[in-house]
Amino acid sequence: MSYWVYILASRPGGTLYVGVTNDLVRRIYEHREGLAESFSKRYDVKTLVYFEQHDTIAAALQREKNITGRASGKSTLSSQTIPSGWIFTTRLSADAEDGLPG
Repeated sequence: MSYWVYILASRPGGTLYVGVTNDLVRRIYEHREGLAESFSKRYDVKTLVYFEQHDTIAAALQREKNITGRASGKSTLSSQTIPSGWIFTTRLSADAEDGLPG
C-alpha cells in the first residue's frame, strides 16, 4: 500500500494545508467538494500543488511533520522543508478533466 503526503493551496500566496492519506484521489475529491468539516473547507484550500509517495504510514507522517515543522512547535511551512519547484498545480492525469485519474 502507498501513502501520500500532499500540499493544497487556497490561491498563490494564500493558505496552505499539508495532509497524509492512503487514497490521494479520494482525499483530494473530499477537499474539493467540502465533504468534511475541516481546516481546508474553512479556508477554501482546494488546489493540489504538491504530492509525494511513501511506502509506510510512519514515513509519510514523519515527512508531514518535517514539512510543517510541527515536531518543533512551528505551524508554518519552512522553505527548507518544502521541495524545490512545489509551487505549481500538479496534474495527476492529463486525461481527466479535473486532473484526477479514475
